[in-house]
Parts: sequence; C-alpha cells; structure tokens
Amino acid sequence: MSSDPLLSVRGVTVRFGGITALDAVSFDVPKGGVCGLIGPNGAGKTTLFNCLSRLYSYESGDILFEGKSITNVPVHDMAGLGIGRTFQNLAMFGTMSVRQNIMVGAHCRSGAGFLGSFLNLPAVRSEERRLMQRADELITAFDLGRHADHPVGALPFGIQKRVEFARALAAEPKLLLLDEPAAGLNHEELSGLADMIRMVTNQFGITVLLVEHHMSLVMEVSDHIVVLNFGAKIAEGTPAHIQSHPDVIAAYLGAPAAAEAS
Repeated sequence: MSSDPLLSVRGVTVRFGGITALDAVSFDVPKGGVCGLIGPNGAGKTTLFNCLSRLYSYESGDILFEGKSITNVPVHDMAGLGIGRTFQNLAMFGTMSVRQNIMVGAHCRSGAGFLGSFLNLPAVRSEERRLMQRADELITAFDLGRHADHPVGALPFGIQKRVEFARALAAEPKLLLLDEPAAGLNHEELSGLADMIRMVTNQFGITVLLVEHHMSLVMEVSDHIVVLNFGAKIAEGTPAHIQSHPDVIAAYLGAPAAAEAS
C-alpha cells in the first residue's frame, strides 16, 4: 500500500441538537487495501459514512480525498470524484435486468450529455458500447453471467448483493464505502463476501472503507481498523492490535478489560 493517504478525516465533529454524533474524529485511509470502521451501536459509524458521502454536513473539521477537501462538493458529484458506496438496504431497480442495473452505475463516468443522448449521436453510441463492455466484464468477475438478463428483483438476496457490488464498481471508484455488506447473508454467502472484498482490492485496485458489525469478517479482510465509541475514536491499528486493545474490549463488553480478570 502507498504511504500517501487516499482519504484523510481531520477533526470532524457532527452534532444533532444536544447530541454529539462525532467528536473531533481524525484518521487516514491509505491507498490500497481495506480499512475497517467498527464500534458498538450508536458509535457514529453511519454518521461518518454519511459525511463521507456528503449526505450530512459537519460542524467543524475537514475531509480530504486525494489531498483535496470534499466539504463543498455536491452529493451528485461524489461518484465522479471517485467515491462509491453500497448501502445496508439494497436500492436496486427491481424490474431492470442485472446488466441494466450495472450499466446505471457506469453512467456517472459517461461523457454523453442529454442532447447527445437524445439525438443518438455516434459518440453516444460508442460510449454505450463501452459501458456495455464494462458491465459485461463485471458480470464475469462477479459470476453473474447466468443472471445477466434476469430482473434483479426476482433474484435471491445474496445474488442481489453481488449485483450491488458490480454496480458500485462500474462507476470506477478509487474508494468504495461498504455499509454493513454482511447484513442478511448466510454463512456460505459471508465466505463469498470476503472473497469479493479481496477481489475489489486485489483485482481492481480499489481502496475499501468497511463498516461492519460482523467482527470475524472485519478481522479477516482488514489491513487497518479504526474504532469509534460514543462518537470518538478510541483506537486504531492492525486487527491483532485492535483485538487486544483494552478500550475496545471495554466498549464492546461494557466493562473495563481489567474487570474481566478479577
């Protein structure tokens, strides 16, 4: 992994009324690999993800992507900037095919304007062929060939998750935010999810920031882990470091680690 951070969170604070959801949170996400973001319920993980997606504004601090602030970047420009996201609750176009759903993800990288698309100009047709080729490459990578022309809404949940991954990658992100990707998956599908996350980083070279409650998955796939509790960062480091960190143990067990030995 490169030593230069792809993403830098700098003292981000978010308040909702009298509640501090994030309290001066700072950390870096290096280029390449997987950074896990964990913490008990209410720790501030989703709030931070929504700040990274520009769905929430922050009261103070800054977020830098490739060294440039995203504070004033509109939500609709985030995908073009190079930040993609999957959601805990799938947001598929149920009546559209797998291929069509994936192509929707690719359109943020399309240079065709509305007028050019309306007139069906040669450049637009060429762009559509390129997007189709990109979709087919992802269909192959995620083993979706037999489902390519089926409506997404008729497919099992685990396959829909693979379609969501492929659609997110169709936008060619540099950073992929994974929001609880293990939610709703069975044991066999969880194993496949770990393989997909590795493929995202190893085959496609995309950096992943992962929010997940499934600790064994986080420990398996993460190179670096950041831990939040009550809106503050309490620890960060390798999976081995985090597993033995007393503040992390206390946050999850609800008691100081020392008390467990007494």
